[in-house]
Amino acid sequence: MRALVAPGQGAQKPGLLLPWLEFEGNRELLAHWSDLTGLDLIEHGTKSSAEVIRDTAVAQPLLTAAALLSYEAVDRPFDLVAGHSVGEFSAIVIAGVLSADDAMAAVAARGRAMAACAAAQPSAMAAVIGGGPDEVLDAIGAAGAWAANFNGPGQIVAGGTAAAINRLAGSPPPGARVVALDVAGAFHTPLMAEAEHALGAALAQVAVADAEVPVVTNHSGLAMTNGRQIIKHIISQVTRPVRWDLVLETFAARGVRDHLELAPAGVMTGLARRGLRDVNLERVDRAAVTS
Repeated sequence: MRALVAPGQGAQKPGLLLPWLEFEGNRELLAHWSDLTGLDLIEHGTKSSAEVIRDTAVAQPLLTAAALLSYEAVDRPFDLVAGHSVGEFSAIVIAGVLSADDAMAAVAARGRAMAACAAAQPSAMAAVIGGGPDEVLDAIGAAGAWAANFNGPGQIVAGGTAAAINRLAGSPPPGARVVALDVAGAFHTPLMAEAEHALGAALAQVAVADAEVPVVTNHSGLAMTNGRQIIKHIISQVTRPVRWDLVLETFAARGVRDHLELAPAGVMTGLARRGLRDVNLERVDRAAVTS
């Protein structure tokens, strides 16, 4: 059983598109996607600084483009596909649910809207590492924050107002430490409600097909093929936590033995290393599949 995964925001790095410009036609495709998104993806993917591509409105289309272009280096079939947060868009394009053009336009709308929500109210995220799950969730709630990402054993990411995250950092759960994350806002929390509405509007008129390969969703960890249900989950994911822990549980239950991460690879491989056993971990890196 093989699983193909795409990383989410935070995986971006300067020059992430450079290896993929070597493929014939990719420069023209990126120019086309630049028109769809209103961003110069070639400039951002080859020359822009880490600070520039940290911008949510830039990072999300850039990550989607990188994952889709790196898929050209995958030369084997796979049985399940998943993506972390915005990485889910790359996953559903590969599964045949959306066209690449529709996904790129929707991701651009999502990124702009999430950036606007983050700018409207100071908010933050922090990883809570260690501690018992119940105690961690109690501490997050007591601080007035929300659990935004369940990334696997021993790591829950909290999101909320800047004041709430400061309270959490000041009163960490027993046996845990709180590490501030360098992100623009509290993604996957109710503070992103306007962005959820914007994404819903962007996806309301696009053509949707059932998945050719099951998509393991962030929403529930379920392996799904109903295209409309997958889109519904992707929209609600903007304000709901990413349940990557449940994705990994489904991989384990389905007997995944090969885990391949698309570009820019590394983060998801690290989570799989901690959350899965006896799995061959590979990544698409610089136009080739490596272990």
